Amino acid sequence: MYATTGLPVLVRDAIMLIARIGLGAIFIAHGWQKFSEWTVAGTTQSFHQMGVPASEVSAPFSTYVELIGGALLILGALTPLAGLLLAINMIGAMVLVHLDAGVFVDQGGWELVAALAAGSLLLAAAGPGRLSLDQLIFRGRKTGRRKRARAASRAAADA
Repeated sequence: MYATTGLPVLVRDAIMLIARIGLGAIFIAHGWQKFSEWTVAGTTQSFHQMGVPASEVSAPFSTYVELIGGALLILGALTPLAGLLLAINMIGAMVLVHLDAGVFVDQGGWELVAALAAGSLLLAAAGPGRLSLDQLIFRGRKTGRRKRARAASRAAADA
């Protein structure tokens, strides 16, 4: 499931947990700002002024994906889905708002959204690590699949 890195498994899992907490906290902070400080209606108006298409849909999507997706990352729950939705959200922000402003975030550039998208994609692809709800919830399902795959492989070899 995970690429071999030469690091002990527990160290890799701890690193994944730290990465999930860091990214998740940033997403929650930005989603909370859109929700409580700016409000969803204010975020919608801001998106409209920035030229974001379908701001009536994209603003609530962005707000709730950042809030809920950030929490899911921290928990390591539904990580591939949360990571993918967060990456899509950040790639959209990069293309629609930040790309023309250059690289640096202090000039409205794309560096932060690109880093957040890359981290989210990495978690979506690599998984949350063993210190996660996904591991706790889905561990038995994977073990069952592996047992069935081994049994099918043995049956094919015996035939």
